[in-house]
Amino acid sequence: MANRVPLMAGNWKMNLNHVEAAGVVQKLAWSLKDAKHDASQSEAAVMVPFTDLRTVQTLVEGDKLPLTYGAQDVSLHASGAYTGEISADMLAKLSCAYVVVGHSERRDYHGETDEIINEKAKVVLAGGMIPIVCVGEKLDIRKAGEQVPFVLAQVDKVLADLSAEQVASLVIAYEPVWAIGTGEVATPDDAQEVCGAIRARVAELLGAEASDAVRIQYGGSVKSGNVVELMAKPDVDGALVGGASLDPEEFAKIVLFYQR
Repeated sequence: MANRVPLMAGNWKMNLNHVEAAGVVQKLAWSLKDAKHDASQSEAAVMVPFTDLRTVQTLVEGDKLPLTYGAQDVSLHASGAYTGEISADMLAKLSCAYVVVGHSERRDYHGETDEIINEKAKVVLAGGMIPIVCVGEKLDIRKAGEQVPFVLAQVDKVLADLSAEQVASLVIAYEPVWAIGTGEVATPDDAQEVCGAIRARVAELLGAEASDAVRIQYGGSVKSGNVVELMAKPDVDGALVGGASLDPEEFAKIVLFYQR
């Protein structure tokens, strides 16, 4: 297996104003430092609301915190008359490392398609940042046993026209929609089944080198109590963590899974 550093990315969603964000980031950093966190074993990142980015940047850079950070979405457009939109260049100037694209909530509430997500991934890459590209099935697909072909069809579309080198550099987040915020969690075997299939599809499309390098996260009700078993699977390279990432002590335990 390639030497993939697991990425533990906390997706704050629409939570925490910039004052609250400062407190959470500081507490998270203290918890990691107290535990002698080894960033070569696990990368800690927070995906924060646009209004928190400058505050988080100032803290991370000023205090040299052991964290990376990024945004939860990006505009397809470079600039112009797009009220409310935020461009990749704006995010890059704030030193974002990552940008989440295609989260199921963006798909559901904003009508984002695989084709739009593919274009957003290209915009993020062109801006010098790393897209976290989300895929995953709803409960009816899971109940029908069609989760693997459904997710692979998403993968084909969201990675369309990307080079092997580009795909090797990005992150794919497998989030079964039925497990997000529900308390339901895919079993480690469920996660491995789909993450392994995604890696095999990348190998088929773009070769073994890209397949070995691409990081594939699991997301959906990840907590400190289930992260160790999930991370034991060979094709799970981290987690996209929702609610648990708002609690800095709990999220630190998730980041520090390798110490247990």
